[in-house]
Amino acid sequence: MSFYWRSYKNSSGQRGEVYTDVPCRTNQQGRFPDVAYLTPELVAQYGDAKVLPQSFPLSAEIVSPTDLAEDVISKAQEYLQSGGEEVWLVYPENCWIIVVTEEFRKIFISGEVVSTQKVLLGFSISVDELLA
Repeated sequence: MSFYWRSYKNSSGQRGEVYTDVPCRTNQQGRFPDVAYLTPELVAQYGDAKVLPQSFPLSAEIVSPTDLAEDVISKAQEYLQSGGEEVWLVYPENCWIIVVTEEFRKIFISGEVVSTQKVLLGFSISVDELLA
């Protein structure tokens, strides 16, 4: 996923940075989203910080079969309540991607195209290609 977000960021001329397993601070605790995108404005503001003092605007969590649904949903809500704008919950085993924002939740399945809703606008990819 980080490869696709980074490639799109570069090819579209959108600046910012894509990270993997980098720490951020939510209202409740420290977290390490699996993949995260930081806007150019936040890179300028927090670029040298060891820990981002808020959630990333766009985060993705790769959900394993042993993760509890309640825990994953709580984590997404925690990101959104701490400055995040969009969270992708990626279920590779089921070929599902749930995109969560404050306003809505959308489920994308095999055969469909998933796209960003609020951050890194214009990015889209088939669920099958992303999870291949």
